[in-house]
Amino acid sequence: MWRKASAAALLALAVGYFYHGGPELPEQILQYINLPNFQTSSQNSGNSLEQVISAAWETLITLPTRQWSRVAVGVNACVDVVVSGVGLLQALAVDPGTGLDHEVLHSKEDLREAFIHFMERGAAAERFFSDSEAFQRIARAAAEYPGAKLYVGGNAALIGQKLATYPDLMVLLCGPVGPKLHEMLDEQIVVPPESMQETDEYHLILEYKAGEQWGSTQAPQANRFIFSHDLSNGEMSSLETFVASLDEFEPDLVILSGLHMMEGQGRELWEERLKEAVLAISDIRKDIPIHLELASMTDKDYMNSIMQEVMPIVSSIGLNEQELLFLSQAGEGPHSDLDSWKGIPDVGQVSDILFWILEQHGRSEPSSEADLTRIHFHTLAYHILATVDGYWGNQAAAVMAGARVASSQACGLQSVDVGKVELKAPLEFYSSHTEPREKLSLNPAAPVTVWRRGNVVFHMTAVLVCKQPLRTVGLGDAISAEGLVYSELKTQQPF
Repeated sequence: MWRKASAAALLALAVGYFYHGGPELPEQILQYINLPNFQTSSQNSGNSLEQVISAAWETLITLPTRQWSRVAVGVNACVDVVVSGVGLLQALAVDPGTGLDHEVLHSKEDLREAFIHFMERGAAAERFFSDSEAFQRIARAAAEYPGAKLYVGGNAALIGQKLATYPDLMVLLCGPVGPKLHEMLDEQIVVPPESMQETDEYHLILEYKAGEQWGSTQAPQANRFIFSHDLSNGEMSSLETFVASLDEFEPDLVILSGLHMMEGQGRELWEERLKEAVLAISDIRKDIPIHLELASMTDKDYMNSIMQEVMPIVSSIGLNEQELLFLSQAGEGPHSDLDSWKGIPDVGQVSDILFWILEQHGRSEPSSEADLTRIHFHTLAYHILATVDGYWGNQAAAVMAGARVASSQACGLQSVDVGKVELKAPLEFYSSHTEPREKLSLNPAAPVTVWRRGNVVFHMTAVLVCKQPLRTVGLGDAISAEGLVYSELKTQQPF
């Protein structure tokens, strides 16, 4: 018993030292108190790095002292039809060929080209399908395809579902909720009557596996391509209803998603609607933190407008590697000359972009009027939480909690099975791609590496990547939701 207790105390101590010192300190502590280093003992006992990391997560991930009690989530919600992408396209009598990205899909051919374009990169993407009749035909074929499954869909609904797994948390979901979706939602989720509609919005999720082949295209990793003809979500028609419902619900956290859905409606609509969205968001009480969940976009002007107008009035954002790079390209930020990431995104380059966002559009300086103080970045192999010092607590646990749920949920499990996952994160990396930069390392026994740049603190942890993922849809939403559950907003004065 005492050995387990010592190990638990040691791991907690190691993370504390990690926070204030360098990645080499935990080993020094271990040597000082004459207990074996987990990394060394794992090699001697045959424990894998995956086992060491998973065990460390279980010890170190603890809920914050002050937890959220009421969370309001909006505004995109739908029913997802999940189907084999290659299988469905073959059933639609579409032949493989070369890939080509399309900002908006107008036909089956556009769908084929865009699907191949992203499949050969192993990248997630989401597009609007403009032709209502053609979309309905494809949707019917998808629903009838052998093995097709129906799930709760839309970032807001998925985040709400994840939050509802915590019994002490009351969740309000506002969005276009039809009868099928309402039936599928967790009983704990409150849906305002004004949010209900007579018909459901359907999104088609074309999944592919790592190594899956179609013609000359082979997927380097498992992922999915999403498309829809969804006008309710596309116009964010529930946003004003959502904001109006907050006075009665009195949340202590607001989570907003769905801005990406407006992109496919054309510039004239999104320009006007974005102004209305900013006014609506500005009506939310200033003492309530707002998290914005981003998703795949292709219009640089639209992304730039979100960056300039929306990001400064939210407290936190969540995004993946495609969204991060596109955001930098839209704003001509660091590494915006990259066309795409080559393999696992470089930690230093990611750190540069995160720092730039908080500098340009966040509150990295006391004189700034922006509210943005937190970014939760996730990619397949690792996650980073970048926060302005003094605003957020429990971020080491939060970033590990997000990684843990990515590892378990991708495998379709409630907990991590170390036999079904693998470590792909770099064990050594740099804090920046440019000078001055610090060489850092990941210690599996205390798997959070912490570094600073000015007033911004970075927490990075590895993900134990599922070798044979069962479902990739909604993983980013689960990661962000879990990270927020384990986060604590500080009340003391920053800096």
